[in-house]
Amino acid sequence: MQIPPVDSAFLLDFLKKLLETPSPTGYSREAIALVKQTIDPFMATPAREIRKGGLLAVLSGNSGEHPRALTGHVDTLGAMVKEIKTNGRLRLNRLGGYAWNTVEGEGCWVRTGSGKCIRGSILIDQASVHVYGDKVYDAKREDSSMEVRLDEHTSNEEETRALGIEVGDFVFLDPRVEMSSGFIRSRHLDDKSGVACIVAALKALLDAGLQPEEKTYLFFSNYEEAGHGGAAGLPKDLEELLVVDMAAVGEGQASDEFHATLCVKDGDGPYNFDLIERLKRLGKEHQINYRLDIYPYYRSDGGALLRAGNDVAVALIGPGVDASHNYERTHLDGLLATTNLILAYLLT
Repeated sequence: MQIPPVDSAFLLDFLKKLLETPSPTGYSREAIALVKQTIDPFMATPAREIRKGGLLAVLSGNSGEHPRALTGHVDTLGAMVKEIKTNGRLRLNRLGGYAWNTVEGEGCWVRTGSGKCIRGSILIDQASVHVYGDKVYDAKREDSSMEVRLDEHTSNEEETRALGIEVGDFVFLDPRVEMSSGFIRSRHLDDKSGVACIVAALKALLDAGLQPEEKTYLFFSNYEEAGHGGAAGLPKDLEELLVVDMAAVGEGQASDEFHATLCVKDGDGPYNFDLIERLKRLGKEHQINYRLDIYPYYRSDGGALLRAGNDVAVALIGPGVDASHNYERTHLDGLLATTNLILAYLLT
């Protein structure tokens, strides 16, 4: 069995479009629509949106005896408006687990209930050294000290409300996508890089006139960052789940940006031994660059599925992403290695 070629230009183009489509956890409708629009031309049956807002598609296989699934999540980090302050600025509540210092100074959009997007910046409330002196250096970056400065004529709560902004509005962080020398630098590579690998594998498979060995579901979840994305939405006949999510790169980790990574254990415990061993054999057989790693401070949609009481064998792979939940970076080599490992899995 030979792995079909992957269209790297398609992979990168789709990834860029997905990264530039805002989708903080809880508001992923445009990203889900983009995925559906991209994969439906490849599918015999159009993908369908589940009640939670995720997307489910199915590929017929040579066999339907042991159904399996691939999943990646389109939802990302972001924020919601917690309070409109008396000075007209906004206090936020974070969506996802990131530190405030990683988004200080970042541009953002505030989406109002009517769909209007208003530009702003995330700053500490004592941002100017010329005004606050050493307090700028010493101030703790926390919920109570961070705010959105709106690019509108507003200096009080009433003027901000008149713009249409209310408590509960979503705040989109600028992704700042850049691609050079094979590197992709952007926020939200977790897990839009994994989603791009799944979609690129699908295109490669069907462009080659192939179908998976087993009936395969493709599940694009929209609540992974909230912890329950994979808990519901997958069919009950599922026997195996391969999660495709970013691999964390950093000191003490084996992962890097140029390999696929097989995560053998994360914060929910070890993944399925037999499935991991099969993926290792496929990686060696097809000379796919991969590494093994453990992530103590990480959880995935696979863990959510298992915690919900499902009897499914689960494994996790993904491209290495540096500075996760910060201004992230990966490399095309890692994306292609992950996509090839997905293809090897689908075809055996």
